[in-house]
Parts: sequence; C-alpha cells; structure tokens
Amino acid sequence: MTQEPGALAERRGNVMVITINRPEARNAVNAAVSIGVGDALEAAQHDPEVRAVVLTGAGDKSFCAGADLKAIARRENLYHPDHPEWGFAGYVHHFIDKPTIAAVNGTALGGGTELALASDLVVADERAQFGLPEVKRGLIAAAGGVFRIAQQLPRKVAMQLLLTGEPLTAAAACEWGLINEVARRARCWTQRWRWRRGSPSTRRCRCRPASGSPTASTTGSSSATSRVGTAPCARCGFCSNPRTPRRGRWRSPRSGSRSGRRGNALLRAVTRC
Repeated sequence: MTQEPGALAERRGNVMVITINRPEARNAVNAAVSIGVGDALEAAQHDPEVRAVVLTGAGDKSFCAGADLKAIARRENLYHPDHPEWGFAGYVHHFIDKPTIAAVNGTALGGGTELALASDLVVADERAQFGLPEVKRGLIAAAGGVFRIAQQLPRKVAMQLLLTGEPLTAAAACEWGLINEVARRARCWTQRWRWRRGSPSTRRCRCRPASGSPTASTTGSSSATSRVGTAPCARCGFCSNPRTPRRGRWRSPRSGSRSGRRGNALLRAVTRC
C-alpha cells in the first residue's frame, strides 16, 4: 500500500498551494510533512512563474496540531533530513523571497500558530484558534514562536498568551493584528484574490531587483524572524512603504489610508510585485 505524502503541492496560476496532508492526525507535523512542505517551498522559490505561496491544512478541523507526539515518543526525527536548518515543518526558518500566506482552516495551536507567525499574511476560518499552550506542559514554543509573537503582538497580549497558554479566537487575533482576515472558509483566500494570467497583478515589477521581492530575507539574524524585508519599488508602493499592523488593519505611512480587515489593498500591493 502506497503511503500518502505528508504534504501536497499544487500550482494554481501563479500561486503555489501547499497542503499539509495528515487530516487523520489533525495535520500534526512529522518528517514526511517537513519533507513535503520544505521541498515544495524550495521549488516555489526557484520557479520564476510562482508569485506567492499558500500554506493550508487538509480537512476542515485543524490547520496544524503542532508536532506529532507519537512520532516524538518513537524518537523519530521531525525535521527535513537533508535540511534541518529549515526548522519546524520545513517552513519556519525556510526564508524565500516570495510572499507566504497561511490559510488557517481550523485550529492552529502550538506548531500551527508557529506556522502562522512565520507567514507574511494570514487568513483564518472563523472557528480557528491560535495559541502557544506549551507552557501548560512545562515547555516553550521552541520553533521561534516565543520571539515572533512578542514582535507581532502588543507586549501585554503576547505575554498573556505565553504565560497562560490560553488560546486566542480568530476574531481577537484579527483585532490585535496577528492575522489579516477572518473568513467563513479559509480556502476562499485563493478564490477571492485570483492571480489571473496576463493581468497587471501578476506581472513582475520592472523596477524589482533580479534577486528578490518585497519579502526577501537577507540575513539569519533576529530580523529574519519575519519574512518581510524591504526593496525599493516605485510602482506598487508596497516595497518602499511597508504597512504596519494596527489592531487588525493596515496603514500606509505615506497616505495614512486603511484597507480594513479584509486587507484588499495589501493583497493587491503584494501581487503587483
């Protein structure tokens, strides 16, 4: 009997959709998942036709339940055997120069929240929950979540999540700017914003450096805990005018305008690159 791959990769126009494929285990991460996700992300990096990557989970109950505890009990390696530097799920420290979007279609506690924190953009099902409950077991979020969540949330909110391990609802996560949008079904992300062939939104900016995009990460320092970097771009206004999250909305320092929770202006800016 052929074993199902840990992750599936599918090209939808200019978007690479990576699906964690272990619904029977609530998409818990084992070595097969790390290999599938890591290799697909690397393929997207080197494919000039791919403009963005969407990460989601199979089924509708869980985006990712974190590490596979049964695999840990069997002392199995959870990381990509050839690229352990890519980190948890072959994703959290695997920096590419294309936008990454987490489509959270269910609960995302522990490692699931780690994956969302490591993504550039996040859309979540209205039933989704986020949190780092490791503290309840005397552990810490060792894939970088301790640092990322403190960078992406107000300090008091981040400390509450880290010290209590209590979850955050999708609505609250959006209100605090941890995610960009709450949707009835996270998969509508790829349906609502379509990268149509030949449309201006899928054309590469002429002013973009040949080596990368607005989300290029050039160092392995603490600044790399976010995938977002900077690159001058006169066309889209996003590269040279980074948005900053303000309680679930995105503001442009230049214009002061807001795009609202749905992040339409943000998505248009990203896909125009």
